[in-house]
Amino acid sequence: MENTRRFNTFAEFYPYYLSEHSNSTCRRLHFVGTSLLMLIFLLAFVAGTWWWLLALPVAGYGFAWVGHFFFEKNRPATFQYPFYSLLGDFVMYRDMLLGKVAF
Repeated sequence: MENTRRFNTFAEFYPYYLSEHSNSTCRRLHFVGTSLLMLIFLLAFVAGTWWWLLALPVAGYGFAWVGHFFFEKNRPATFQYPFYSLLGDFVMYRDMLLGKVAF
């Protein structure tokens, strides 16, 4: 079921985002995908091989979508809230590193 609520701020959105990531395997896959995304970006920048940037969508979305479709059994929030979802992914990544969100 699609959420029809509108969020005025990211602070309003983030609790909803976390509720859509209650499955630990889904969160871990997000973490792997975000880690790969940052590694690919760094590699492309340091090595000057910009064609690596073509892999960013696969790394960033591929792992996350597998987590949602096969483990979380929901539709990624990216489809309805693309900008807040992208920010949510990085905030959740940070919160996982800090122990605020469980792996």
